[in-house]
Amino acid sequence: MSIRVVLADDHKVIREGLRAILSGQAEIDIVGDACDGLAAVEQVRQLKPDVIVMDINMPLMNGIDAARRISEIRNQTRVIILSMHSNNEHIFQALKAGAKGYLLKESSGLEIADAIRRVHTGGRYMSETITDSIVEDYIAFRENAAVVSPVEQLSAREREVMHLAIEGKSSAEIAALLHLSLSTVNTYRSRLMGKLGVSDIASLVRFAAEHGLMSVS
Repeated sequence: MSIRVVLADDHKVIREGLRAILSGQAEIDIVGDACDGLAAVEQVRQLKPDVIVMDINMPLMNGIDAARRISEIRNQTRVIILSMHSNNEHIFQALKAGAKGYLLKESSGLEIADAIRRVHTGGRYMSETITDSIVEDYIAFRENAAVVSPVEQLSAREREVMHLAIEGKSSAEIAALLHLSLSTVNTYRSRLMGKLGVSDIASLVRFAAEHGLMSVS
């Protein structure tokens, strides 16, 4: 039986390269791709893949928030993050969001294929340059820490609105993208800014930059 896989990355050349590499692997069937986080979630909703390989830095919704949403709507779909970021903060946030694998973009095609097979059978896969002991020690440290990141106080919807606002989307644009009313979006914006202790969009963008929440190309 083949492993149904969706690829999500905002760079078309990366999606096409992954498709070319993975399509030649036994048991792996690429059934769809997405260029942003919202599209990735929708692909999972419609195609019900076994595995999604996803970047962190994507427009409209980043990969970590997309992983969290995917875990909520279809936990049978295993999420693998494929990222240029190797720092512990990104790894921790990805695992906490429900990702079962974390690989660096420098990984070989064979390693990505191995990761897909591993998570599909219920395992976890970390890039060869990331040791499990480092990840586990960091998770234990963060979970036992007295100080909780302000971002962790936000609901999933508040995080979605935050990331779209950071990208410069107006409340009306956010409402259209998330299929919400304008008043509901304004309520979310007001609530999340209160939780983060910021008073305007400039302060929100500055907060996002300081906490590594900005998407980069």
